[in-house]
Amino acid sequence: MTDPFPLEGGGPAATSVAAPDSGILPTQENPWPARAAEMAAIFMVGDGLLGLLQPRRHVDLWKDDALGTEALVQPFVDRPGRRRLYAVVQIAAGIALAARQRAR
Repeated sequence: MTDPFPLEGGGPAATSVAAPDSGILPTQENPWPARAAEMAAIFMVGDGLLGLLQPRRHVDLWKDDALGTEALVQPFVDRPGRRRLYAVVQIAAGIALAARQRAR
């Protein structure tokens, strides 16, 4: 005799039922670390482009009274070639970081 109320997803041969996905709270990883990494990559690429195209102006903006960044830009003051080299590395690192991010 067949069961008049077969288990979900099967007929008489079905023996168990998995809990249905309610769809209310999908199980995902936290998207914020990937988003933060993407924002950091955008910053790196943008800052690198400014440093590549306008190295003197970009360094001059940050070399005086800039909330502690003076020491960070000191190696680039009056050295636009050094800033451009750093910019190329910065852009490449930003692109590599962005390429590692995947939508979940």
